[in-house]
Amino acid sequence: METKKNPQVEIGRNSSLYFALGLNIMLFISWQLLEYKTYDKSEVSIDVVNMEADLEDDIPIVKINTPPPPPPPAAIQESIQIVENTEDVKETVIQSTETDQSDKIAAPIVSVEDVAVEEVEEDVEVPFSVIEDIPVFPGCENVAKSQRRNCFQEKMDAHVRNNFNYPEAALDLGIQGKVFVMFVIDSKGNVTGIRSRGPDKILEKEAERIIKLLPQMTPGKQRGKPVRVPYSVPIVFKFMAS
Repeated sequence: METKKNPQVEIGRNSSLYFALGLNIMLFISWQLLEYKTYDKSEVSIDVVNMEADLEDDIPIVKINTPPPPPPPAAIQESIQIVENTEDVKETVIQSTETDQSDKIAAPIVSVEDVAVEEVEEDVEVPFSVIEDIPVFPGCENVAKSQRRNCFQEKMDAHVRNNFNYPEAALDLGIQGKVFVMFVIDSKGNVTGIRSRGPDKILEKEAERIIKLLPQMTPGKQRGKPVRVPYSVPIVFKFMAS
């Protein structure tokens, strides 16, 4: 004979529900224990504070003897004297300075002989490549006009070679390169307006020194008149292989 179980009295029927309730209760108790805080209790002594009233010092009232105000000034009596006007007043007549078409202006007559014409010397600058008569370097006076450009260039190269001096500071620093020196031969044959452009100031200074030693030349001419002639010289500073 088999034993039948009563489903109402079965113990394991609601075991999962009991387990969930118990787990929640334990988690709640654990959370409350973790959040519980305790504080150190220190004894606080309550004393009696005696408040005494502050005594205010009475400030004595000092009377200052103020002098009385000065009396008001006495009223000034003005005496008015009536004088009869017996003198005749001369009226000043101002003449008008406006002019109209009826007024004539006397214009002075100027003759041609009275006009002085002053000649102004023009400071003309003509490039070396297109000037009619180039500046003459000393020593090229007796050279034919067609050969004076070559003579000028040869004299200029010889002048640079004879006065060339490599600066010791540039040698120590290993500075070399090409310096372009620009200058102007003015209408009197003097070398002016020296400027230079190069790789270093030391080389530029030496190149300008060489050009400043140029002699006075015969000025260049354009249409028979002395003019300013710009010129440029390249000076090369280069180490020589030993």
